[in-house]
Amino acid sequence: MRIAISVSSAVLLGLLTFGCSGGSVSTPTSPKASTVNTTVSDPAACQAPDGPFSHVYVSITDVEASTNANASAGDSSFVDLTPSLKAGSPMQVDLLGQANNQCFLASLGSTQQLQAGSYQQIRIMLAPDSAASSVSSNKCGTYANCVVLSDGSMHDLALSSEAQTGLKIPSGQIANGAFNVAGGTTEDLDIDFNTCSSIVEEGNGKYRLDPVLHAGEVSTTSTSINGTIVSSSNNKPLVGGTVVVAAEQQDSTGVDRVVMRTTADPTTGGFVFCPLPAGTYDIVAVGVDGAGVAYSAGVETGVQPGDAAGNIPLVASSTQGTITGEITSQNGATPPAGTVADVHVSALTQATASGPLVTVPLLPSQNPTNGTYATAASTTGSCPTGTDCVSYTLMVPGVGPNTGAYSSSGAKFTQATTTPVNYTLDMQAVVPGGSKADCNPSEIKVSTVLSTTLGVTGGPLTVSAGATTNAATAAFVGCN
Repeated sequence: MRIAISVSSAVLLGLLTFGCSGGSVSTPTSPKASTVNTTVSDPAACQAPDGPFSHVYVSITDVEASTNANASAGDSSFVDLTPSLKAGSPMQVDLLGQANNQCFLASLGSTQQLQAGSYQQIRIMLAPDSAASSVSSNKCGTYANCVVLSDGSMHDLALSSEAQTGLKIPSGQIANGAFNVAGGTTEDLDIDFNTCSSIVEEGNGKYRLDPVLHAGEVSTTSTSINGTIVSSSNNKPLVGGTVVVAAEQQDSTGVDRVVMRTTADPTTGGFVFCPLPAGTYDIVAVGVDGAGVAYSAGVETGVQPGDAAGNIPLVASSTQGTITGEITSQNGATPPAGTVADVHVSALTQATASGPLVTVPLLPSQNPTNGTYATAASTTGSCPTGTDCVSYTLMVPGVGPNTGAYSSSGAKFTQATTTPVNYTLDMQAVVPGGSKADCNPSEIKVSTVLSTTLGVTGGPLTVSAGATTNAATAAFVGCN
């Protein structure tokens, strides 16, 4: 889900000024403020028949922003961006619904005057099941939020206490650390709710919301990146198949992180990212065709909003490779005991010898959890002593990525010839049902295989097409 907040100029007198301290109120020195229009969108990448879900319904009650990065829920520094929504009934949105244009699913209500400032935190409020009766035209029956599987069955989408007090987007997940609004100017804010990575299927058949959100300023013009995914053998789309495409940016460690993902059209191969915050992106795609033939990752680097990425060719490899492994979690007690954690698992690989370490998108048809796993006590007693655990399986390309740098005249692609392919698994633990980091450390990178000799580190984590590789165990400690 993306919520684009369009901010246009207005002249107001006597408004409150909200300072970074989170509570001060004073008369503004400038009469100029701004107006906010809020809409919803989502480029779905896990929708049936290629993924497990037909619909994902959430009931939104409000959207707020604060200039105080450390403000807790209910702090007086929060500004209500959707007052008409808060005053009325919750708006239920199908995050996998059809957009009425290439970007937006629905409008969240009327405009709101917004004081100039540096907004460092955003919260999205969802209705709990206890408020299901207040949701107009509720598609979830007795639930306020739910998922509908490809078989038509409906299941409650449980919220954590954090979700009930607002899904938080902290400054670290806002482009450039804050959404800056100058008095009398026009701005646009894009909030990306990565639906497919935000749903955890628990072992008891229940579903829980584990929100993955980002935000950034966008422009009202030239905000999209478009292109076409093709086979390198005939320069034609992978007709009838599934292709997941991700727009990624490097973090401070040089790793490409997914900012937004979508699926390519199964007939034309076309894709669109819209709207995107200003900046430079690497586009990474993986896919299988209608006959089930797997392909390499395709990577085009250095693409900016407004650019046409052109054709991104993927190289056929017959079948995917498989990575299996185990994640364990325990608290910091003496002696330690098992405790649950949600862990997001990403597969990283080097695009070229000197290129970025990119995140390889997961195909939902082959990776139904989309890389999100919840540790739990083993029912068979197979967890290591003093831990909770979960086993995982990832299907990834077994041949090297095909990479090219963006050029207005067309990128030139070269496939990495290293076989088998080197992978690093990036594991990030969060408090169950929330976005707050958990465990110490909260991030573990696994780049070796499981050793059969106790105390000896295994070799590099490499993957070949059609083969299975067992990764070293990711052991999280000091978890809450």
